[in-house]
Amino acid sequence: MPPSPDPGNPPLVTPTFLLSWLVNFVQFLLFYLLVTTVALYAVKEFAASEAASGFAASSFVVGATVARIFAGYLIDVLGRRRIMLAAIVVVTIACALYIPAGTLPLLIVVRFVHGFGYAFASTALMAIAQSAIPSRRRAEGTGYFALGSTLATAVGPALGLFLVGSFSYDALFLVTLATAAVGLLLGLFLRRPAEQREAEAAAEKAAREAGETPKHPRFSLSDIAHPAVIPIGAFMLFVGLCYAGVITYLNAYAEQRDVVTGAGLFFLAYAATMLVMRFVLGRVQDRHGDNVVIYLGLVCFALALGLLAVATADWQIIIAGALTGLGYGTLMPACQAIAVSAVPADKLGTGISTMFLFMDVGLGLGPIALGVLVSATSYGTMYAVLAGVAVLAAVFYHAVHGRHDVAQRGPAAL
Repeated sequence: MPPSPDPGNPPLVTPTFLLSWLVNFVQFLLFYLLVTTVALYAVKEFAASEAASGFAASSFVVGATVARIFAGYLIDVLGRRRIMLAAIVVVTIACALYIPAGTLPLLIVVRFVHGFGYAFASTALMAIAQSAIPSRRRAEGTGYFALGSTLATAVGPALGLFLVGSFSYDALFLVTLATAAVGLLLGLFLRRPAEQREAEAAAEKAAREAGETPKHPRFSLSDIAHPAVIPIGAFMLFVGLCYAGVITYLNAYAEQRDVVTGAGLFFLAYAATMLVMRFVLGRVQDRHGDNVVIYLGLVCFALALGLLAVATADWQIIIAGALTGLGYGTLMPACQAIAVSAVPADKLGTGISTMFLFMDVGLGLGPIALGVLVSATSYGTMYAVLAGVAVLAAVFYHAVHGRHDVAQRGPAAL
């Protein structure tokens, strides 16, 4: 007879969690396969200007941001798996349209639709995964789930550039479509934990027998941004602004300072650090509270941005990448765990979507303001300013969350 699971240490790796991880990895891999190549593709294929090619790349974020407005509500009302499957179908169709998109406006539309579907898919997948994570291991499980996006960060850009450099953009788009199809196939097998489905079916049966008609709440502003998640979401807006300066301008900065080799290894160092530390930091957050992990992440991120402001050698850029992994790479899953813990189980979709919405605003609008700053000053000044923003973010975090008992001591201590 197999031993019964330890109730004090419930398992994390379940079929639901594993399949959610794999499908989520595919969605992020699709994003990173294209994010480093689409702008240059628009220039070469359609003779697009710098501004137009940049918009071709960022239209993905625009589509994602629009989707976040409705994603949480629809996921909570219509069901996580149903929305997840519909969104992955949309993503697969979008990936199939990259090759026949023969004009720049069509490419922008395809990118918008891809981002729209991606936002729904990633939010629904996170909600499904969170339903399989035991509450006592919330931060640890969220950290492990975030490893999928970290791995995609390391693999996607390098693979995309390799396919374009060694073959062609058509080869890149074909690989993208095949990857999307694999994600769709895996998604067909993904279901919520059996006990949750059984409990929900029993509740629906009892309601029918009692003559009750299920009623869905009307869409409201709280379904766009859940009040309980707005504070940590606003904090992630600051963090997203800082990260936007990294992913948008790192290559141009590296060429100007002749540290291209270091920039090429930046995200590898980022991913390697994250892959190691996620096995530790999630447990620390669950046992000792949010603050120890959040403040560590902020200190490392501020140091990374400060180092980028003064770096003149490749090894300094690589160290900045490792510090960014400990910084942004730590803050992202830690804040996801905080957002999920702040909302009831039936509002998981809205809570997760709220945090992503604020972060997408920072990532999407940040490059515009930062571009003005770079034009008026320099890349070094921009990164120095962003290091200051990270410090201000720490003050903001303390005011809205860090001073509370749950952040200082963790839920187990309360």
